[in-house]
Order: sequence, then C-alpha cells, then structure tokens
Amino acid sequence: MKIELDWDALEIAVERNSPDTDSYLDLTTGRILTITTGDPEATINRQSVSENIRNFLRIEPASSREQYRWMERFVGSVVDEPLRERLIISIDGKGAFRRFKDVLLAYPAERERWFSYRADLLHWHIQNWLEQHEIATTNPPPWGQVDAPQELPAVGRPVVHGTEAPGEALRRQARDLIETIPAIELPTAIAFLEFLKQRSLEAMAKAAHEHDPTDHDET
Repeated sequence: MKIELDWDALEIAVERNSPDTDSYLDLTTGRILTITTGDPEATINRQSVSENIRNFLRIEPASSREQYRWMERFVGSVVDEPLRERLIISIDGKGAFRRFKDVLLAYPAERERWFSYRADLLHWHIQNWLEQHEIATTNPPPWGQVDAPQELPAVGRPVVHGTEAPGEALRRQARDLIETIPAIELPTAIAFLEFLKQRSLEAMAKAAHEHDPTDHDET
C-alpha cells in the first residue's frame, strides 16, 4: 500500500493524548481525520469512519506513560544538578508534563535539547507504526531518515519515584516546618500558601484553555 501522507498532521495525531479525541488515517487519501467529542461534526465523522471502516486506520498515539518515560530519561541526562533536581520534582504527580515544560522555559538550551530528543522519539514511533501496518509513502517525511534514537547518558542519581516521591518528601518537610512556627506567625504562612495555591490553579486553568494535547497526564 502506497499513499501520499500528510506527515505534519500524523505527527500531531501521534503526540496527542486526549480521551476525547481519536485520529484516523484515511488509507485512500493519506489525510488525517481527527474526531473530538463535542465537535459539531463529530457524529458525522464517526459515521463516515464506521461506514467505510476498511478505508480508515486508527492512529495509535505515543501513550502518556511512554512519553513520561521519555521525560524521565531526559531528566536523568541533565548535567546541571540544581536543574536536574527541579525537574525530578516537577515530574512527580499529576500535571507533570506542564510543570516540566514550565521549568525548562528558563533554560533555552536544555529546552531545545528536550524538543529535539522528543522529536526523534516521536518520529521513530511513527516509522515503526507505519512499518507495522505495511504502509509505504510516495512522499518522504520532512524530517528525513529516521534512525533508532540514541540512549541518553545518565548523569548523577537516577530518577526514581519510590515509596516516597520527591513531592511527598517536600510536603512532609513543609508540615514539619509548620509545626515549629509560632502560632502568631501562622496566618502569614497560611496566606502565602493560599497565594501559591491560587497561582497554581490559575496556571492549570490557562493550560487547559490553551488545550495543549501533550498535557493529558495519566500519572
């Protein structure tokens, strides 16, 4: 089977992880059909797929769990120890993808290295998926030849989220500190914690509004 493939749309579909979205490769045209729950055309598109099921192949995105492992391996390769420690904490718990990217915003070189590494892994995933389904293309991918990504060298202690994850250790430390603060100072401490909580909620709301497809955590 040979088709002219919409590579850019396929890449977006592979990296997208949303329980409300499914993407299909049209085997007759090479175009990508994305169906999102709530979209006015969702019902019509689903019916079109079901009535022509042989012409459509559901695209298998790189799972959130798999992409989380990519982050873990990248974090383990960061040479800057303070940054590595911040990243280890950032990927602990729900919202890991968003926090991870937020930390890297202040480190453009490492941010670029992450995007390059992640792109290589996505392209390798796409190539394996196409080969698995025996799909050949008449047009080459815009990113060129894809080789198996190199393993990143581990630096410092490994990224391990064991019985007490880094985030929980910090929460325990915060609770211990609260116990030592005089009662008269507690209103100030509580007000500051409320400020941090509100800022976090606003950041999460902004991320949801922007609807970043890589931010649907399974952790």
